[in-house]
Amino acid sequence: MGEAQQQLQHCDISSDFAHITDFVFVIFGGAGDLSLRKLLPTLFSMHLRGNLPENFEIIGFGRQDLTDETYRNLVEESIEASDEVGTPEASQVENFLSHISFSYGHFEQKEDYNQLEKLVRKKSGEYEMDVLYYLSIPSALYEQVISQIADSELPTSGEGSRIIIEKPFGKNLATALELNRTVNRAFREDQVFRMDHYLGKETVQNITFFRFANSFFEPLWNNNFIDSVQITVAEDIGVSRRGRFYEKTGVIRDIFQNHMLQILSLIAMEPPAGFNAKQVRDEKVKVLRSLRSTAYQNVADVSVAGQYSGGQLHGEQVKSYREETNVDPESSMPTFFAAKLHVDNWRWAGVPFYVRTGKRLPRRVTEVVIRFNQPPLKLFRDDCTPLDASRLVLTIQPEEQISFRLGVKYPESSNLIVPVNMDFKYSDYFDRTYVSAYERLLRDCLAGDQSLFVRQDGVEAAWEFADPFVSRWEECNCVKFYPPGSWGPQEAEDFIKKDGRTWTTE
Repeated sequence: MGEAQQQLQHCDISSDFAHITDFVFVIFGGAGDLSLRKLLPTLFSMHLRGNLPENFEIIGFGRQDLTDETYRNLVEESIEASDEVGTPEASQVENFLSHISFSYGHFEQKEDYNQLEKLVRKKSGEYEMDVLYYLSIPSALYEQVISQIADSELPTSGEGSRIIIEKPFGKNLATALELNRTVNRAFREDQVFRMDHYLGKETVQNITFFRFANSFFEPLWNNNFIDSVQITVAEDIGVSRRGRFYEKTGVIRDIFQNHMLQILSLIAMEPPAGFNAKQVRDEKVKVLRSLRSTAYQNVADVSVAGQYSGGQLHGEQVKSYREETNVDPESSMPTFFAAKLHVDNWRWAGVPFYVRTGKRLPRRVTEVVIRFNQPPLKLFRDDCTPLDASRLVLTIQPEEQISFRLGVKYPESSNLIVPVNMDFKYSDYFDRTYVSAYERLLRDCLAGDQSLFVRQDGVEAAWEFADPFVSRWEECNCVKFYPPGSWGPQEAEDFIKKDGRTWTTE
């Protein structure tokens, strides 16, 4: 065991998470795929870890005609099938299931919400417990359900009432504005938790700590020392059974507008005055508002969109996007997107932010590459391997790590420099497991901590910036095709090479 791990064991680190009080957790779509596959097993995992209070109630609401007993059987099956909870004891499962009930109802029927309200009132002891609403439903139903909540007697105004909304938060700026107006009918902004699971990942959270807790990096974090920034979110899988969803969404809405812009805002933000939800999110929104806007007619000058074709990947024959289930055989929906962005403020003036994301790429990886400027004079030989600029790589998935590449002298040479990596891997350094991003975010929802959630003005600023890219590439019918296992269409390589740079993937 290393010295650092020994220090961690002896310093008695305690949890600094806010206390979770007694609650009723209402899941709209409680018997749906997301709830049974992910949400309920995660809540059970929290129960096993002792992160839930003794008094809590979970109510599933949906159009399936289920009794409490049949619903509990479904939940038990989902727990047994989950990879996240190991092999729990029967008594632990039984105890968790005793906190679960089901309310049959249709999302559009007012009287069904009245029945739900009676059950919530009974379970919460006349609202003595916090009441949270989780929308585990298609985004097309968000406004309908929230409007029904607003028009019902369900509690929404108290400090302990909260609503949890998964992305996407609208399809464009207009629909995001309308959704936010609907939400504001029933809930204050401090009661709204817009969940982007990327923000719960340890490496994403660590971007802020890495920058502001290490004084030797922050003075370099500007256009005087940084040449460029690259953000890559790559997947080697196709759309699989999500063809119907993807035909309405595409990669720009699905990844760029939320995940990538959220990561970019953490990289580019100014130091907050304090580390609380409001001050951190204030700085992130400032970044989004500082992004250089792109007119519809100029989108193709600063970005590339592509769609994967069929072919070989990892030794297997894979379909093209147009051959996937529930996809239009003449679809022009992008599955790949790359762009050059600029943050127009004093810190980042002149520094390009290159972003790319796509499906059927060579491997699954999400990372940020901070490339520093080359030294002003060439003092050393580089005839063995051209000396690359120093770079910092923050890898978010599949393995969470931080790597710094720098040049060192090759042994027994006179002045030959070779690149080496200084690596930090979470799995090597910390000998304890930490919770999934999803569980971390759920815990914060239950505790009322909004630090890792997206604020209304942040959603609207992101959509305002992304809208021209979405519209242009979905309407032009001009996406470029790329073979599976490549890093996108050739135009994406040409796009960055014209600036004298190349894409970097560790």
